[in-house]
Amino acid sequence: MPDSTAAPVPAATSEAANLLALDRQVCFALAVASRSVIALYRPLLEPMGLTHPQYLVMLALWEESPLSVKQLSRLLQLDPGTLSPLLKRLETSGYVRRQRDPRDERSLAVTLTEAGDDLRAEAEKIPPAIIERLGMTIPELEELHASLTRVIAAANA
Repeated sequence: MPDSTAAPVPAATSEAANLLALDRQVCFALAVASRSVIALYRPLLEPMGLTHPQYLVMLALWEESPLSVKQLSRLLQLDPGTLSPLLKRLETSGYVRRQRDPRDERSLAVTLTEAGDDLRAEAEKIPPAIIERLGMTIPELEELHASLTRVIAAANA
């Protein structure tokens, strides 16, 4: 049974507890936003046979191919152990080819195949569809991107 003689919680404690409110946590907002936005991509990527992480690999390779696994790892901020299974599945799908770099036998080069290169035309439909589904303007999304980029830089500093 609660003690009716207990003293009220001091304001300072109440403010400190408020700092721990779930809806005030940046980590919570980022986690929910990430899951929610990635979920918007899923139905667009499934017909292409891609997961969201595989799509990110393809985006990097559509910008520049070939790339070494080390370069891809740095660009995507993924550890090579996480990247390897993604690359293996993309190779099995026929979108990329992994081979030793002739200039450096220790390095594994990842190159788009013709099928991987052709997939780009289908992928070009994804950004406009995501913009439409989010219901945000391009300037709003650019501002959000800039803010998130600052958050990433601060977290990595």
